Amino acid sequence: MKPQDLVLTPRGIRFRGRLLPASIGREGIRSNKREGDGATPRGTHLITGLFYRPDRLARPAPWAMPIGPRDLWSDDSRDPDYNHHVRAPHGFSHENLRRADPLYDVILTTDWNWPDAQPAHGSAIFLHIWRKPRHPTEGCVAFRRDHLLRLLPELPPGTRLIVP
Repeated sequence: MKPQDLVLTPRGIRFRGRLLPASIGREGIRSNKREGDGATPRGTHLITGLFYRPDRLARPAPWAMPIGPRDLWSDDSRDPDYNHHVRAPHGFSHENLRRADPLYDVILTTDWNWPDAQPAHGSAIFLHIWRKPRHPTEGCVAFRRDHLLRLLPELPPGTRLIVP
């Protein structure tokens, strides 16, 4: 492991000598991740993208992409675009990236089951803002808003998220 890796520990995420509280999937960590199981997948995952709500915050990094009203993420195993960014209208099950709550004001995408997604192996494994302290996610890793925003300038594409 390297200091620039995000490493999940029982107490949070370790990064560059800091420990930041974080929450994970409601069903803990699994090696056999499946769509909808509520688990965070075990492994080393690369940061692949950064999306943000331009109506709620300034561009957090030069490589960040704005989230618009038509931006979605496919979570339907039958969809040829499963576990990919798609746009409305979209005829398959999906998550809206532009949410009413602040959870997806900023999203770091990972390479979990991407770009060559295997059906039913899980989708939308993101790093995002938590609902409340340590509140479990559907499989993502979530942080306090100010902590995540402070991390963004230090997390270029390819940063590793290690979930032991």
